[in-house]
Amino acid sequence: MWRDPGQPADSYYQVRPECTDVPKSKFKIKAGRTLSSRKWQAAFTPEGYLDISKTLSRIYRGGIHPSIRGEVWEFLLGCYDPKSTFDERDQIRQRRRVQYVRWKEECRQIFPVVGSGKFITAPVITEDGQPIQEPLVILETNQDRGPSQDGNSAEIGSSHAYATNQSRTNASCSEMVKELTSHGPLDQKVIQWMLTLHQIGLDVHRTDRTLVFYEKQENLSKLWDILAVYAWIDTDVGYCQGMSDLCSPMIMLLEDEADAFWCFERLMRRLRGNFRCTGRTVGVETQLSNLAEITQVIDPKLHQHLDALGGGDYLFAFRMLMVLFRREFSFCDSLYLWEMMWALEYDPDLFSVYEELELNGEKQEGSKGRVKSIRHYGKFERENMKNGAANSEGPLPMSIFLVASVLKDKSSKLLHEARGLDDVVRILNDMTGNLDAKKACSGAMKLHRKYLKKVLFLPWINPDDAFEMFN
Repeated sequence: MWRDPGQPADSYYQVRPECTDVPKSKFKIKAGRTLSSRKWQAAFTPEGYLDISKTLSRIYRGGIHPSIRGEVWEFLLGCYDPKSTFDERDQIRQRRRVQYVRWKEECRQIFPVVGSGKFITAPVITEDGQPIQEPLVILETNQDRGPSQDGNSAEIGSSHAYATNQSRTNASCSEMVKELTSHGPLDQKVIQWMLTLHQIGLDVHRTDRTLVFYEKQENLSKLWDILAVYAWIDTDVGYCQGMSDLCSPMIMLLEDEADAFWCFERLMRRLRGNFRCTGRTVGVETQLSNLAEITQVIDPKLHQHLDALGGGDYLFAFRMLMVLFRREFSFCDSLYLWEMMWALEYDPDLFSVYEELELNGEKQEGSKGRVKSIRHYGKFERENMKNGAANSEGPLPMSIFLVASVLKDKSSKLLHEARGLDDVVRILNDMTGNLDAKKACSGAMKLHRKYLKKVLFLPWINPDDAFEMFN
């Protein structure tokens, strides 16, 4: 029987010619398996109601065609309710665009670089709210960093010209801060926000720099603007490294800046707990602890070995959970992994829960609302519902089982070759660009079922006793 070998999807996310060591994507666009534009449009009624159940299964089988990826993600992330009409979604979209413009204008009034098409890479304020005027700070910029403002470095003539332009931006920023502070002491919220702006700029320069898309200054500044606005409205989290990796695909997939912002904001609803810092702890440590518990139950020998090497805290998996495997997969494959994961985790109540919290002025991740028909839920979520898998924080996210699946796949290599944490890191780093997204998702689902059976079958067992019970 003839099978479509698939069309490579890398052409939709062009890589700069000089970047020859970028891993090729394993994701292929396959007729009859990948969610196409035709199948996507056919899933809507004339009024605009979406049959999400058929869409979810097709996404898991073959991913989403790049041409419609952005609009499908808006549903997967809870931006819109599948049971809404075209007109209702248009009203919501316009309301959100107005809200984003309002927030962005608030930021611009404080710091006019926001929305100017530029961004900063040097600090412009001290922790006590004083403008930084030292020449070394004003001139702080990498001489070889970045393209010209219009994306054509040849027209500028050299990277030195770009650096000079960026230095002028930083210098003008200093003048803006002096003007701002001339009216009296700054509010603490303003100070904390302004302290993050240069760090956002530095991270923007490092994010997906192998892609042609980010040769254009307007795209870099759009990424900086969105992250700056998010840091302004989410004072609990602000900005942390890794968030630029999560936001970058939204800029590429959704042309309107406000739409990209809201898609990112919905993603952060799921992940902001990982970035929240309290005292000496980082939020992701909870997920690392969950990962340790899962590995202890599923592969006790591996957990025992990692613990003996001093890796019982699983900090070596920190990056995988923080940026959802953005560094371990090619750019295209990481998007494929995300959409499969979101389709499997899909909860049709996300939209109503998020809207309710938004109206109440709250932000919360992992919330659950009213129960609907089980077929509207993703396969992973259905397993949780069927088995009643929930702790005080709700069901464990699929990302933890993805990491557990990768560790399980490398279990033999880790057991025989890792003699220290450096070896563990090396073995995991060697996977970069070589992982298969579909295989990782399938492995995560199998581990999830296995974990639920063991935990629910013997709910009284302490994970410390798993080794003796199952080996």
